[in-house]
Amino acid sequence: MLQLRPNCECCNKDLPADSAEARICTFECTFCADCASTRLKGVCPNCGGEFAARPRRPADMLAKYPASKERIFKPSGCGVAS
Repeated sequence: MLQLRPNCECCNKDLPADSAEARICTFECTFCADCASTRLKGVCPNCGGEFAARPRRPADMLAKYPASKERIFKPSGCGVAS
């Protein structure tokens, strides 16, 4: 099941489960739309894959299967000092 991670790995921006700004690759690496397009030029720094908009889980399913609370923050892989 998709983890719905809570933040951008580059800038640490909050990305709630219902965020239309979240972008993911096939390994569920998660970034905000701004970092995905500007800093990363559409290529995941972890796996080299492309990004897609992260699907939003319906509210009733989100209650049953909540989003992940684990934050992953790796700014050094995004050309940002950590």
